[in-house]
Amino acid sequence: MIVIDPRSPVPPFEQLRAQLAAAVTSGELAAGARLPTVRRLADDLGLAPGTVARAYRELEGSGVIETRGRNGTFVAAGADDTTRLARQAALAFAEQVRALRLSSDEAIAYVQAALRPEPSAP
Repeated sequence: MIVIDPRSPVPPFEQLRAQLAAAVTSGELAAGARLPTVRRLADDLGLAPGTVARAYRELEGSGVIETRGRNGTFVAAGADDTTRLARQAALAFAEQVRALRLSSDEAIAYVQAALRPEPSAP
């Protein structure tokens, strides 16, 4: 169930995006599941349609959902476990970066440093 906290410093579109992405990565929303229309979800959550549309656009841009024209919006198919786990880790990291108020450049620098091979022990 999606809950938007109007008192949160996180914008409503981001709360919605993060909750939908989490539902997909956890398997709560399975590949191929149909999502509500922008208008219906906006009405259900008390949000402006543009807010829901922005969240959907960002999710579509990252490959989490796909729009099939008049047929609607669906959870994207084909994400294997590796992709799902990587996306889940990336989303968790992004949430942490936002909470720490780091810039994207700083966050990327930390990731690059963490991915460097460790020197071999003598």
